[in-house]
Amino acid sequence: MKKASGADELPAAIESARQYDSKVLIEQAVSGCEVGCAVMGNDYSALIVGEVDQIRLSHGFFHIHQETEPEKGSENAASTVPADLPDSERERIRETAKIIYKALGCRGLAREDMFLQEDGRIVLNEVNTLPGFTSYSRYPRMMAAAGIALPELIDRLIELAMEGRSPQTGGRWLFQPPDSIIVS
Repeated sequence: MKKASGADELPAAIESARQYDSKVLIEQAVSGCEVGCAVMGNDYSALIVGEVDQIRLSHGFFHIHQETEPEKGSENAASTVPADLPDSERERIRETAKIIYKALGCRGLAREDMFLQEDGRIVLNEVNTLPGFTSYSRYPRMMAAAGIALPELIDRLIELAMEGRSPQTGGRWLFQPPDSIIVS
């Protein structure tokens, strides 16, 4: 992955990417600080939302951990939980995370990563429907900051996984999409 800071750097970045595949994806950079939010639940009217975290980069792209010693965490970023933002801003991010979770029909758990831009806009970066659960993982840290310790978190996730199973389908999970979602 390469970042081109200007049009003159783009050809070299494309050529570098073509060393790995003939198809190259080019995306516009989104400026702002990266924030994330853990969401848990199957009942959209009673979702549990963790505390918001904030990623501060020293350079480059965010890497959750080092490849050689992952337990030491990121070599280029620091994660702060709760995010160093006003309460009202963190609440707006939590509400946005719930809207995204509902709009995508998520169940069980997900971590939504977003960018908070200088003008206050929140831009979705990605939804991770199977976030990590290691000592340095963001999802359990967000939930712990919201008062849900790891053993309780795991118990709740197992209960959520068992919800929605139907004897009529041989115990398979029966998907129930949300009635309607309005995103403004």
